[in-house]
Amino acid sequence: MKADSNIAAPVAVDPVRNKVDSVIAATSSDNLFAPAYLFKPSPRKAVIYSAIFPGLGQIYNRKYWKLPVLYGGFVGFTYAISWNNGYYRDYLGAYQDIMDDDPNSNRWHDMLPYSYRQDPESVDTQWFTGVLQQRKDYYRYYRDLSIIGTVALYLVAIVDAYVDAQLFDFDMSPDLSMRVEPAILREDRPAMKGNSAYGVQWSFSF
Repeated sequence: MKADSNIAAPVAVDPVRNKVDSVIAATSSDNLFAPAYLFKPSPRKAVIYSAIFPGLGQIYNRKYWKLPVLYGGFVGFTYAISWNNGYYRDYLGAYQDIMDDDPNSNRWHDMLPYSYRQDPESVDTQWFTGVLQQRKDYYRYYRDLSIIGTVALYLVAIVDAYVDAQLFDFDMSPDLSMRVEPAILREDRPAMKGNSAYGVQWSFSF
């Protein structure tokens, strides 16, 4: 009886390779301390970490370069809130004092221009009341705007962490290029055989 020549020869099993593959499969790819070649962040974990504390999501995604930008924004907004709130409280207290009938409440004297501080009684209180109200509202507006900006930056940090984790293994091929080169255009019709034209070829590589 003739042996069947189509029977495949047995494949040698590499025990070392199988052991390595089993170790790789057992390693969690979204583990914070996983090696770089195994690591793939979980969008859910990135959102949770970023919601717990701003910047943790970026650390989890290993996008450390974003931390100075993020924390610089929070420092700037915190300073703006403190600065505007301080002036708002000063003008609010002065406005409250100038509006009441208590002669001992005179914090508004500290807000007068230097030329009027020697003789506060000569100031048109109706005019100065309007000035205090306007400045009080001005600093309150920018204090509240800074608070809104802080909350917006917090939400942006969460969204950024989610998007980074979602697109972590997105293939950004290095062969994204545009080429412009001369080309020869030949005529394939029998009647026009031998005719050719010269031009420029514009191509994109994806």
